[in-house]
Formats: sequence, C-alpha cells, structure tokens
Amino acid sequence: MILPVAVYGHPTLREVAATISKNDPNIKTLIKDLWSTMYRTDGIGLAAPQVAKSVRVFVIDADVFKDEYPELKGFKRVFINPQLKVLSGKSVWMNEGCISIPSINKQVKRPDRIELSYQDEEFNTIREVFEGMAARIIQHEYDHLEGKLFVDYLNPVSKLLLNRKLKAISAGKVNIGYKIIDNTLVD
Repeated sequence: MILPVAVYGHPTLREVAATISKNDPNIKTLIKDLWSTMYRTDGIGLAAPQVAKSVRVFVIDADVFKDEYPELKGFKRVFINPQLKVLSGKSVWMNEGCISIPSINKQVKRPDRIELSYQDEEFNTIREVFEGMAARIIQHEYDHLEGKLFVDYLNPVSKLLLNRKLKAISAGKVNIGYKIIDNTLVD
C-alpha cells in the first residue's frame, strides 16, 4: 500500500524510533509499504518515521545512480534496527533533498565512510562498511530514525532563510505528486 508521507513539522520526524522485535507481526507489511511508497514518491530511500511509524527500519534502492556511482549498481536493501559508527574523519559536501521536505535541496557535509550493523528481513545481523554515496544515503535515512533531518545540518543563516518554505511545508502548502499527512490533524 502507498502510505501518506509525514512532512516537516510532523512530530514523528523528531522522535527517536523504537527497536523492532523479530516477532513484530506488522514488519513484513510495513517493509512492503515502504517500498511502494518510496517508489511512488520517486525517492531512493525511505525510513519508517517518514510514514509516521516510529520504528527502526528503512529501505534503499539507489540503483538509479549506478551510471554516476557504479558501486550503487543493484544497491537495494532493507535495514532493520541499524546502528551506525562513523569510520572516517573525512567529510564531503553534497546536495541533499528529502521527500519529507519537498522542493528543498541544500549542501550537507557528511563523513564518507561508515560502519553499519543492522538486521535484514530475516533478522540476520550484518555488519558492513559503506563508503561514498552509499554511506551518504544510509546516513540520511539513519538520521530519520534518530529524529534528525538534513536541514538540521545547515548553518543558522541558511536555516533562517528557509523558514518561510519550511512553514509552508508544515502547513501542507506544497505542490507535490504524492499524498502527505495533514500536520494540522496530528495530536
């Protein structure tokens, strides 16, 4: 099912997501819905908090960037209960956007090498090192599980200049091709 997207101002985007139990009866359906919603929004990643589910899971399909970043060929994964460790002091600036903050793209500085331990769909524990664009995409999605958004990395002046756009997004005044959650109806 394609789910509505939580946009800037929705409280779930600021929560630290809960760990998922192996016995969670809803996890398979949630993962399927995350894929459907991500593809509908033309995203390359989607975290559960972005559909107002405060649990530790995100999906990524970055194969679309394989021509520019060959290491992303076939890079399609589910990450459950991930734990991130930065391995590199080297950071790189790159333009980022987010389906929860539509129509805004800004330069964000992130480490270029990380280690991630996570569980796959069968709850097998995996530990991997990611570099470059894969590391960036994972960090962006991981931030959603920690209640962070890419605009949090902007300097105060840049964020102040975006204030009007962010308020418009929070009020649902955006023209996008997917359904969003009405923040005025959230408790």
